[in-house]
Amino acid sequence: MEAAAITTWTFVSEVPIPADVEALLVPGEKAVAAYKTFRDSAIFTTKRLIVRDAQGITGKKVEMYSLPYSSVNMWSSENAGSLDINGEIELWTRAGHIKIKVGKAVDVRALDRLITHAVLGAELVIV
Repeated sequence: MEAAAITTWTFVSEVPIPADVEALLVPGEKAVAAYKTFRDSAIFTTKRLIVRDAQGITGKKVEMYSLPYSSVNMWSSENAGSLDINGEIELWTRAGHIKIKVGKAVDVRALDRLITHAVLGAELVIV
């Protein structure tokens, strides 16, 4: 029996890093990649994954998730098949199980390499 995910995000496409993300970063942290989600964006930094979720009709209320790479215990990636239009990344963390659905415009293997570099502590580079 598979445990239910505590949250699920969908990465639609890679996008330029939002300019306002700099205000969220600590000294020495750099944003390296960003993805459009259904309602906002997800930003990979050299230290964590930040997911912004705009809420409400105007989108002025924003919920922020911050997942330090040090909390990831295990991950898996699955590319889309011929009948499956989306790939999937799953993260098992100290907080729980997180699913990331990956749209066909996103290179799931590049995303997997990004997570690999981040979690294993290798130098994180733009992929």
